[in-house]
Amino acid sequence: MNMTLRSIVLIFATTLTSISAILAQEDLLSLLGEDEETVDYAFASFKTNRVINLHSLENTSAGVLDIKISHRFGMVNTGFYELFGLDAASIRIGGDYGLTENMMIGIGRSSFEKTYDGYVKYRLLRQSSGAKVMPITLSYFTSIAVTGTRWPNPARENYFSSRLFYTHQLIVGRKFSEAFSLQLSPTLVHRNLVETEQEAHDVFSLGMGTRLKLTKRMALNLEYIYVFPDQLEPGYRNSLSIGLDIETGGHVFQLHFTNSTSMIEKGFITETTGDWGGGGVHFGFNVSRVFTIRRPNIKD
Repeated sequence: MNMTLRSIVLIFATTLTSISAILAQEDLLSLLGEDEETVDYAFASFKTNRVINLHSLENTSAGVLDIKISHRFGMVNTGFYELFGLDAASIRIGGDYGLTENMMIGIGRSSFEKTYDGYVKYRLLRQSSGAKVMPITLSYFTSIAVTGTRWPNPARENYFSSRLFYTHQLIVGRKFSEAFSLQLSPTLVHRNLVETEQEAHDVFSLGMGTRLKLTKRMALNLEYIYVFPDQLEPGYRNSLSIGLDIETGGHVFQLHFTNSTSMIEKGFITETTGDWGGGGVHFGFNVSRVFTIRRPNIKD
């Protein structure tokens, strides 16, 4: 019996030791992250948080301030006297800030119609693979703009609310490969004041943006915004833009041609007049420079 008892105790002790060793090994693998699949998020769908005029799938990272200077020269068809538009300019200076990895805010001031604008952009879904599969990225964007030009008829009763414009937009898209990304942007622009009774206060449109990666630091972007019929007066056109992104470390230069003068939604969606067929396009650029203001928390 003593021999049997000793054998049982020995077997039991050996079993416990083996189990302890296995559990310790599993804990070590868990610490190393080898026992669970990770979530791989898509990134760099576009070089910056803008395609050209439209907001892109990308967000400014948490704690990062992105200073943007956007410039549109005059129209190319003004000829040599205006140096093909280089003598004239419209400019917007703004800042984008990442509150979290999924939420960013921004403000800006445009010389076109002396407009001030502010916005909030929140990422609802983020494209991912691995432990969590999400085929698309989905963001919600909303902005308010106020024009600062003098009233054309100051003698009449004018209201501050007449200066206000609102935008609501969904941004849905996917990075299909390292070289190609595509997004759609259904948009509503509300205008408190319109020039004629024939124009709609609410303007619905559908934007499309694509990115084709050329090299590690260069990409070709294309953007088109279709405004649904019978909302604007004759003479307004759909916005069409094509551009080249160049990344140089801390800066991203976006060079492009566009038939839109304004650089905010209420302008390039509802106020575009340039005609590509007649040379009514602007050469322009966006310059982006990022600054890390704070290091993000793990919760960000």
